[in-house]
Amino acid sequence: MKKRGRRIINYFSRDRWVHIGLFLFVFLVVGRLIVLQVVQASDLQAKGIQRRTTDQSLQPERGTIYDSQGTVLAQSIPVKEIYADPKTLTSLITQNKFNASKETVAKELGEILGIDSQDILAKLNKNLSWVSLGHQVDLQKAEKIMALKIPGVGLNDEEKRVYPMGSLAAAALGIVNLEGHGVEGIESYYDKVLFGKPGFQSQEQDTRARSILKANDQSAPSRPGSSLVLTLDATIQYLIEQQLDNLQQTAHANSVTILAMDPLTGRVLGMGCRPTFDPTNYAQTSPEDRRNLAISMSYEPGSTFKIITGSGALEEGVISPDEAFPDPGYLRVGPRLITNWDSDQEAHGNPTFTQGMQLSSNVVLAQVGMKLTKNAFNTYLKAFGFGSKTGIDIAGEESGLLVPQDKVRDLELATMSFGQANLVTPIQLLTAISAVANGGTLYRPYIVDKITTPDGQVVQQQKPTPIRQVISKATASQMTNILEQVVSGGTGHLAQIPGINVAGKTGTAQKVDPKTGEYSPTDFIASFAAYAPAENPKIAVLVILDTPKSAEGHQGGTLGGPPSKAIIEGALQYYGLPVAKDTQSTVTISSGDFPVRPSPKPVVPDRSPVGGEAVVPDLTGMTMRQVGDMLAKSELHFNFSGSGLVTEQNPQAGKVVPKGTTIDVKFSTLTP
Repeated sequence: MKKRGRRIINYFSRDRWVHIGLFLFVFLVVGRLIVLQVVQASDLQAKGIQRRTTDQSLQPERGTIYDSQGTVLAQSIPVKEIYADPKTLTSLITQNKFNASKETVAKELGEILGIDSQDILAKLNKNLSWVSLGHQVDLQKAEKIMALKIPGVGLNDEEKRVYPMGSLAAAALGIVNLEGHGVEGIESYYDKVLFGKPGFQSQEQDTRARSILKANDQSAPSRPGSSLVLTLDATIQYLIEQQLDNLQQTAHANSVTILAMDPLTGRVLGMGCRPTFDPTNYAQTSPEDRRNLAISMSYEPGSTFKIITGSGALEEGVISPDEAFPDPGYLRVGPRLITNWDSDQEAHGNPTFTQGMQLSSNVVLAQVGMKLTKNAFNTYLKAFGFGSKTGIDIAGEESGLLVPQDKVRDLELATMSFGQANLVTPIQLLTAISAVANGGTLYRPYIVDKITTPDGQVVQQQKPTPIRQVISKATASQMTNILEQVVSGGTGHLAQIPGINVAGKTGTAQKVDPKTGEYSPTDFIASFAAYAPAENPKIAVLVILDTPKSAEGHQGGTLGGPPSKAIIEGALQYYGLPVAKDTQSTVTISSGDFPVRPSPKPVVPDRSPVGGEAVVPDLTGMTMRQVGDMLAKSELHFNFSGSGLVTEQNPQAGKVVPKGTTIDVKFSTLTP
């Protein structure tokens, strides 16, 4: 023990000068830092500038939203928040250490920010150490502001959500608030996925927003959010937007809604409504303006609902397609006289159920519903998903409203059978009709295909979700055959596509007058539902016009048939599907004579594009799908006519145009 003690004493005796030297070095370094900070603090105080510690949350980069082909629909760009320290500014001006008045400062800032200088001056006159002067200021404006070197004025990092395709699918996408969180639509439903993980930064600054030398800064980086790839296809969405615009201009309806779905999976291919809005600049709009009617509009569907009534009755075996029903144009049920839309024109005699669907007879379907009985009818209503939300992954869905079963009398049963009394949503109705189209299976509709990391790695892949088998394949096939006849020889004839078997149903429902509580004789909801090819459907479409005021009337077949045809025909061309086998080719080729397919040529731009501009590519010889993919990459839209391959375009290839410009494209069949 004594030897050990001596060794320790000897060690310290031998190395004491080393330890003393180290101690003095550390003392001098720490002392110098303290002196520097004291001197710096005194210097700042002498200049009227205070030091402070700023704790700043670092907002993560929000994930990008893409369509199914990779077109960017929503992304975030860096911007700045401008803030000021009014106390410091007041102190420096009072001490004549800043040679400008608050009025001058407010004017300079207002001119750059585009804000009334009096509003800025009111904030600068507050007895506060921090006020926000502006959010989401672009980087160029922020640089101009910092170049003014106004004491107490600084920047914080922010992001601005922008939508490169403008109002395309605006109601579905939703909006992002100033705090960077989604509050409507897909942006809201997937906010946690898109937002990412915030970071933080703790930094000592002077009140001129400058970092202080040798300050003890701490930080943790933010983590960017994941991205979404939608089932929605920008080309099909553009076809929908085109028809929405046309209907808004010609039908003068209160609103127009169009929804498209893959009936075999529940994938939403497109949805939109009018009125619409620009989600990048939504501040001047109201929640009602931004409402996604495809999932939130509750309405009486009218005759499109006859598909559901007929399917239930066929499945239960209480009717057959060829069963006849008396139809003199009216049917008395209790105190009410039920009539057809064309009762003032003719009586239908004794049409079969199939003919009743072709004629869209209320009288026939009322009798069908009564044969089905209210208990069975209620079972099929719920089995098809009415009265509850579909579960689609967009914020804002409503559930519709069913008449309580214990309140259903013969009159309610009769009117429910042809689409009155119950309230449905567009997404509910098209989901139910898609079950008929696909062979009887109800699928949960969805609009996000997959979630990916910022570098493209798949985190979650959505898959079709079957909910239940509602009707048998045999019943679904029977109803599809009936709906084909509605289009080929009934009220849906305006949706005929040469070479394609289209199944569809018209709808014209009276609206309830809120003042009287009775059905209005003048206000209607016109609609049309269709899917094609009927034997193997690739797309189902629902078109709804609320209170149309068209010169062509208010019938669903007249107003909804043509746009449904245009969307389905365009989508099938886009998919590259051939026409039916029994359709003769429009191209004749004589012996030794073959058509030559034109091909696009290299493009030489007429000038170099700048920010927000794109060069129009050469589309010659492309299919509709190729055109959609090509223009989507350049963030351009297109308006098409004809079928086949591209033969004409306007503007011409090589022109430099603003992104979002619509290119008129003409398709034609090849000739020898």
